[in-house]
Amino acid sequence: MRRSLFLLSLAMLACTAAVSARAHAQAMSGHAAHAPMDRAAPGSALTPELASAKAALSKYTDVTAALRDGYLSTVGCIDFSRGAKDGNITYPPGAMGVHFLNMGNVGPKLDPAKPQILIYAPVNGKLELAAAEWFMPVQVAGGKAPVIFGQTLAGPMEGHQPIMPKNLRHYDLHAWLWKSNPKGVFTSTNSALTCPAGAPYTYDLSDAQHHM
Repeated sequence: MRRSLFLLSLAMLACTAAVSARAHAQAMSGHAAHAPMDRAAPGSALTPELASAKAALSKYTDVTAALRDGYLSTVGCIDFSRGAKDGNITYPPGAMGVHFLNMGNVGPKLDPAKPQILIYAPVNGKLELAAAEWFMPVQVAGGKAPVIFGQTLAGPMEGHQPIMPKNLRHYDLHAWLWKSNPKGVFTSTNSALTCPAGAPYTYDLSDAQHHM
């Protein structure tokens, strides 16, 4: 039963992801993003391992390259404008942006060159690569939080609706490799990134229940 629920959750997530970046960009056009908690110091230089990962992934600054390699847009721009708290996880005020998911990279091992998610910032109707995210469902992790870049992934946490099913519990780690994050490279949210206010696919998750 548990395995069936997990497979159903992944299937739902894959269906959600199967929306083209072009459709998202068109929906976002005309709504400019106004760009001005990391376990790494704010403003610190990338470690050699992170710099290597950034170089390997820089081809995805072209969103078409991401689509060709199996990354599919979840459409929604995820915002935490007032910050939020979900269990033991704190999201400082900021945004996450638009997630592109590659289901082919989901598995029990994490590869610096194959993040499960790429994150784009909507800027003047276009999508600019901002971060990569390493993601692992709880069922795949085998009861232990994964580690990459010397960082233990945050979690477990519920899926972030509406871009993934709530029951898709998982671990994740954001790495802001292209857009500087005032709170640090590994902080989940980035105060230097905002989702277009009033856009139809902006979702602010800093609701009353999780408001800091």
